Amino acid sequence: MANVKVAIITGASSGIGRSSAIALSKAGWSIALYARRLENLQETKSLCANPDQILVVQGDVTDEESVINLFRRTVEHFGRLDLIFNNAGISAGGPIEELSLEKFQQVTSINLVGTFLCTREAVKVFKAQTPQGGRIINNGSISAYTPRPNSAPYTATKHAVLGMTKSTLLDGRKYNITCTQIDIGNAATTMAIGHAGGIIQANGEVVAEQMMDVQHVGDTVAYVAGLPLDVTMLTVNIMATRMPFVGRG
Repeated sequence: MANVKVAIITGASSGIGRSSAIALSKAGWSIALYARRLENLQETKSLCANPDQILVVQGDVTDEESVINLFRRTVEHFGRLDLIFNNAGISAGGPIEELSLEKFQQVTSINLVGTFLCTREAVKVFKAQTPQGGRIINNGSISAYTPRPNSAPYTATKHAVLGMTKSTLLDGRKYNITCTQIDIGNAATTMAIGHAGGIIQANGEVVAEQMMDVQHVGDTVAYVAGLPLDVTMLTVNIMATRMPFVGRG
């Protein structure tokens, strides 16, 4: 077990989190899977290459005590931590004048506050362990750069995550802690699959968009995770080739 690297994946119950868990497991990682839906987490575990190297922790990234418990259990079970993939997130849209404060705060709590809490706890572990250091990967979005129409809460949080990614990388240098943001466009997950049926564009048209297999995202996460800590990809974009992003709108 001493030579096995250890990862935490939030939002591991489906989609990008599940795909990343499968890819990291194939690469030999031990993984703590974290999300709210226990049954779905167990399903993710069963799909991994080495289920005996998987720890399932049910919880909520917006709950501070739950996040603290996640890191405590992971270190107790595996002995150390090498990677946290801050993947948990939700999307909410609509004209801004119709959005409730409750909905805006929900998106902020999951996408931004959850990333903060997990990053804070990861840095504590990375600084305290021997050898010191570790890697953080944040799930950004191409919306961290270019928004879709009617996406203010999601877009705002993803811009903020980019700022947190840069700050984490800068502040972590002297502790051998690095940070990457993966910006994903049109992976075929439950959250995004509706784009294939048609989604409004900046010019008001509704257009069906090309999607890509989510496995490619998981493989990219595993690649970044496998880099030595003296190498950083600050941001990496992976998207369906023909989706509207370059020249969007």
